[in-house]
Amino acid sequence: DSGLRFHYVAAGERGKPLMLLLHGFPEFWYSWRHQLREFKSEYRVVALDLRGYGETDAPPHKENYKLDCLIADIKDILESLGYNKCVLIGHDWGGMIAWLVAICYPEMVTKLIVVNFPHPSVFTEYILRHPSQLIKSGYYFFFQMPWFPEFMFTLNDFKVLKSLFTSQATGIGRKGCRLTAEDIEAYLYVFSQPGALTGPINHYRTLFSCLPLQHHEVIMPTLLLWGERDAFMEVEMAEITRIYVKNHFRLTILSEASHWLQQDQPDIVNKLIWTFLKEETKRKRE
Repeated sequence: DSGLRFHYVAAGERGKPLMLLLHGFPEFWYSWRHQLREFKSEYRVVALDLRGYGETDAPPHKENYKLDCLIADIKDILESLGYNKCVLIGHDWGGMIAWLVAICYPEMVTKLIVVNFPHPSVFTEYILRHPSQLIKSGYYFFFQMPWFPEFMFTLNDFKVLKSLFTSQATGIGRKGCRLTAEDIEAYLYVFSQPGALTGPINHYRTLFSCLPLQHHEVIMPTLLLWGERDAFMEVEMAEITRIYVKNHFRLTILSEASHWLQQDQPDIVNKLIWTFLKEETKRKRE
């Protein structure tokens, strides 16, 4: 309905159940490369470039990035792919969108899997009470400025972007799958295109117009995966999220893992997702 063109990468046969993957910031479909390969045996796996990212259209005005537009995108995409429901998986900002889609369109989400992002109500309440999380989320406020955040990312050949994934403070954990030179190159290629950072940062520029939420409850089975060494999100929020899920809720915290969990520990993440998907089927049969 938005008239935008969305870019996605798909694996697995058409007609199989849909698994829809929503990436975080500053990422694009590629952050799900390990999951595209893993789940294609039983699912039609679709990894999107969200509105404003990568090869998806990027409307120029920040009003076009309000959360209700982003939620409507997912509904439209599902329908245009020929599905009415999916297993929905989101990481980081894509996790925020996944929670909201599950809350607003519960009939479209059979199972919800979120990686390193708490329920949005937990996030907004926690941040107001914990200055430490407020500091970790300081970039949300920095991103409210026009043009300057984009400029900062481009300095020294995108040094900030590289260090997010590779530095000791924020990067993939010591025991994780480090990004290869080719992986870094893929990220640099996407985000060095003219204007490529404005759409992604615009997602944050409209955040405060949409929270707090009117509705909170999540009614489908939910798996929350969390890297304990996340430099941006305090692990306490993961446990509090349980309050809002009115169905089977499973939380797994990986002690050595970073914020970039599905790239950091792909084998463990994939195994945990399989277990969750199978265990739900088993429970239904019983």
